[in-house]
Amino acid sequence: MKAATVSVIGRPSAGKSTLVNTITGMKVSITSPTPQTTRNKIRGIYTDSRGQLVFTDTPGFHLSDKEINKRMQDVTISSLSDSDLILYLLDGKRKPGKEEETIAELANKAGVPIVAVLNKADILSDTEKEEGLSFLKEHFPNSAVLAASGMKDEGVDEILIELFRFAPDGELMYSEETYTDQDLEFRISEIIREKTISSLSEEMPHVVFVEIEDLEYDAENQHVWVRASINTERDGQKGIIVGKGGENIKRIRKESFKEIKRIFPGSSLTLDLRVKSEPGWRKNKKTLDKLFR
Repeated sequence: MKAATVSVIGRPSAGKSTLVNTITGMKVSITSPTPQTTRNKIRGIYTDSRGQLVFTDTPGFHLSDKEINKRMQDVTISSLSDSDLILYLLDGKRKPGKEEETIAELANKAGVPIVAVLNKADILSDTEKEEGLSFLKEHFPNSAVLAASGMKDEGVDEILIELFRFAPDGELMYSEETYTDQDLEFRISEIIREKTISSLSEEMPHVVFVEIEDLEYDAENQHVWVRASINTERDGQKGIIVGKGGENIKRIRKESFKEIKRIFPGSSLTLDLRVKSEPGWRKNKKTLDKLFR
């Protein structure tokens, strides 16, 4: 029996969350075309007859001096020291640059086995494939180098074969049925944030965070009640989230409701969404400490 923790790293929009969701067969990480959607360590758990792999989906590593980006860099770096293995994803649609160089250097310094993957292989030209694989072979000469598509579930079995090959012997860390260890409040807040992000454009997704203000479960009546706030940086941005005549917030609530309901099968659900502003929250240490706990 094999058991290992796996840190999944790469630049923003490399497809890390999509791959983790594909491997676990469940919605573990929220996804979006917006770069840097993932802000925290998200754990997805895969178990089969070979053993168990506990994946940590990390924020996309982006070189920036902004406080929130530095927090996300810290999350990624700390995950490397906590993992038995590293799964490095390279976005094949983007020519490797300084960010990829920095991430590769950090991965190699961790001193653990690395599986390096050229992602989005299903949509790459021959030239893009050649350039991507050359970069990985140059920077990870002693590692397994693969091409895959997390979106299309192509090459994923090969990734698992290599990870289990490097994984140490050990007992299961979680029960076979477990696919994530996230607490309920975090899972619900991430669902709402995903639906909010998908309804916005340009820079707006980056100024939003979601806070669960109350979560109650009435076991006798099998009813769940959730009150959450969608927070933005300025009062003027609240209207964008609410939308004309409240249409956008209604859509966010409807889409969030459907996905949250799946977490509580057999129970009824009340979801109360409010939109608030918290000026300058991306520079506020107290707020960032709550979000990056």
